[in-house]
Amino acid sequence: MEDHLERAPLLPALFAGRVSDTTPGAKLLFVSPLTPTRLYRFGLYEADGRTGELRKEGRRVRLQEQPFQVLLMLLDRPAELVTREEIRQRLWPADTFVDFDHGLNTAVNKLRDALGDSASNPRFIETLARRGYRFIAPVSSTDAGVGPVTPDVAASAHFSQRQGEVGHPLEPERSQKSGSPTGDPIGSSWTLPDLLTQPHEVPYTSRNVVRFLFFLIQVMYLCFYLISLAKLGRVHELIAEMVSHTTWAVVLLVITAAVGIPTRLYLISGVSFDYPGLGEKFRKLFAFIFPLDELWALAPFLLMHKIGFGLALGATAALLYLPFAQRSLMFMGYRRPERGS
Repeated sequence: MEDHLERAPLLPALFAGRVSDTTPGAKLLFVSPLTPTRLYRFGLYEADGRTGELRKEGRRVRLQEQPFQVLLMLLDRPAELVTREEIRQRLWPADTFVDFDHGLNTAVNKLRDALGDSASNPRFIETLARRGYRFIAPVSSTDAGVGPVTPDVAASAHFSQRQGEVGHPLEPERSQKSGSPTGDPIGSSWTLPDLLTQPHEVPYTSRNVVRFLFFLIQVMYLCFYLISLAKLGRVHELIAEMVSHTTWAVVLLVITAAVGIPTRLYLISGVSFDYPGLGEKFRKLFAFIFPLDELWALAPFLLMHKIGFGLALGATAALLYLPFAQRSLMFMGYRRPERGS
């Protein structure tokens, strides 16, 4: 009888989460309660905790109960580590005799299959070896069946801290019916950010690979500027053959090169020494760098007399994409928090 009385206070904890041991005087390990009536949206997916359904663009995705419960735990705490022990206490009670490690690995693999995700290049679920898992994509949530989905405040705080490198605030998911971010008819409220790649849409890539590629791009632009200024007389002659307002074109070239040189030197030093917050700084510079890079995408035409019009046009087309490639590289390599943050 006395033993039962000592266990009684543990009962509410069992409903709120689970405890590590139900013996009298045992240390409690609480798992934050799930909100089973919440509706979560991330990328093209939504998970309905009330109905237990996972949907992609409105179409139901087949997913077993256990993997779905793991998903709910991750979505309930976006950008936070959910430990393997917490998952075990939630889904595998102490009196359940199963191979927990195998069961959890199987559940996570099925979940990744359903989301089209991978452990090597995660877009949604990141594995922290021997510790647990973390949901790394932006999440919007609301009570199931209640109004439009808006970004969850806690999730926004987590991602603004965890993804300070990319610096993108969470944005409401687009309405599946209207196709626009605000639910307006298609075409009435599209903005440039809607057309650009978002952080959760690219896989995480080795920081060193990103730094190397980004470094090469900056060196290429720096060479454009320095060579053009070094051979300014010849460049003036080439421009005179292509445009009528030669003086204005040359002045524009000199000014943009003079501005571009320190900009590229800063980015080269930043990526070489892996400056803290480089991704965030580049995001702020992007509005300035974009027109600069688009203008210098015309540089191959200065070599048209040597490489021909066709190759100059092709090289220009490739260079027109390069600002967007730099932006994507920053997302791919700087999605995680900076070291020491």
